[in-house]
Amino acid sequence: MLVHLSVHNYAIVEHLDLELAAGMTVITGETGAGKSIMLDALGLALGDRADSGVVRPGADKADILASFDVSAIAEARDWLAERDLEQDGPCILRRVITAEGRSRAYINGTPCPLGDLKHLGELLIDIHSQHEHQSLLKADTHRRLLDEYAGSQDLARQVQLAAQRWKQTRQELDRLSRSGDEQRARHQLLSYQLEELENLGLGENELEQLEAEHKTQSNAGNLIAACRQVVELCSESDAGNVLSALTSSLNRLTAFQSQPAALNEAVNLLSSAQIQVEEAIGELNRFVDHFDADPMRLQQLEERMDAIYSLARKHRVQPHELQDLQQRLLDELEALNADDEAIERLGDELAAYSRHYQEKAAELSQMRQSAAPQLAKAVEVEMQRLGMPGGRFSIELRSVPQEEPNMNGLELLEFLVSANPGQPLKGLAKVASGGELSRISLAIQVITAQTSRTPTLVFDEVDVGIGGPTAEVVGQLLRRLGERGQVLTVTHLPQVAAQGHQHLFVHKDRGSSETRTAVANLKKAERVEEIARMLGGVDLTKESLAHARKMVDSAVQD
Repeated sequence: MLVHLSVHNYAIVEHLDLELAAGMTVITGETGAGKSIMLDALGLALGDRADSGVVRPGADKADILASFDVSAIAEARDWLAERDLEQDGPCILRRVITAEGRSRAYINGTPCPLGDLKHLGELLIDIHSQHEHQSLLKADTHRRLLDEYAGSQDLARQVQLAAQRWKQTRQELDRLSRSGDEQRARHQLLSYQLEELENLGLGENELEQLEAEHKTQSNAGNLIAACRQVVELCSESDAGNVLSALTSSLNRLTAFQSQPAALNEAVNLLSSAQIQVEEAIGELNRFVDHFDADPMRLQQLEERMDAIYSLARKHRVQPHELQDLQQRLLDELEALNADDEAIERLGDELAAYSRHYQEKAAELSQMRQSAAPQLAKAVEVEMQRLGMPGGRFSIELRSVPQEEPNMNGLELLEFLVSANPGQPLKGLAKVASGGELSRISLAIQVITAQTSRTPTLVFDEVDVGIGGPTAEVVGQLLRRLGERGQVLTVTHLPQVAAQGHQHLFVHKDRGSSETRTAVANLKKAERVEEIARMLGGVDLTKESLAHARKMVDSAVQD
């Protein structure tokens, strides 16, 4: 519910503060006094577009603030909570337009995009006028009102959610499927490369061992020749060898009966050298006896090493990096396998979402088809009461082929109306008369008000082109709406003005140098005078005052 409207430096309004209550608030005043300015300013606070021309001459900016009580509007509270914009107390929508044409929007003091202001505003208030932003010209509003009347809002949300999930799943599935051909080619290449590496079967430190053995096999002849030569020098040479020289040296030093103690260490070292030489000769002989200089083994080593080097060159890595490469390729192949599994899983999910959507959408369609004639008949009855005899109203539900789930369900929905007898039914947006459109809107709102999510309704001159008993009916209907929520209506008809719970009088306050718009909240006596003026003109008579007083009293009693 709109509880406060503050307007500063907007058009001819210098400063205006309005406290608003529940029920029906009527707004009256002379033509040109600025009644529409109030609604235009409210529209800016709700996200309408603006330019620098709205700023009062001489001011640097226009500032409009609208405060709403959202305690009973769960959808608005949820919207605010999702964006961390909730606060204790009223929800405050603010709009600032500078003289240079810049615009800023705020929700509860936090800067926000204009689209957010507009979206939240649509949850809080519904403005019905002859302007282009009238919500009843929108197919979305038709669908919402029918679903609210049918009690199928929750089902409609389920259909919307099922369609959204289907779409998101389809997008992910398409993304994976588009890369399917490339992935299959990559999968085939990885499988082949991994098979090569697995067939190679490179062991830990195998290449180092192969290289060491290859060096040994490659130098076999020279190695054996060297070993034999050393053995000969140590023990077999006729010209003298190391072992015989050591033996002879020991014999000479130990031949003395009284050997000096100082030679003991030298004797011990020579004896040790003799033993080590003998052991070395034994090791060399054993190596020569057991060494297998196998040309076939050398060939095998060279073939194995060549296989390792060739595969490393093929993958452009060092031979010792082949095992790491094998692990990387294996990880990538497993990731591709996971994508294949994801494609299969997403396909199953897509089918499940499609079945769920069809089930819920069919249920929603049935509820809409059942409720549409009832709502149409009720609106048609109200149209007759509102001075549109012979007027007809219908709700068209047209099934459309669907290649994929639609968030709005299985059908297109449109309100059709014929304002006069003999005229064909046409879309509500094609109704030429603004007054007729306002009255049709009023008829629809009267029927749907009990189920509508929008607690505040604004009607701008819904009484255009009507009078007499019909005007009184319009006033009564608006009052009925006000008793269920909040209604603001701009009117020129005393029959409508008399029905208000609250009466705002818009007038021009003329100073010495400029004219400003002012608004007064009329008490009962002042209301009677204003309604009398509306009945009989500027000059008030006893008769017009008595008539006005009777109209006000009658509305209060009703």
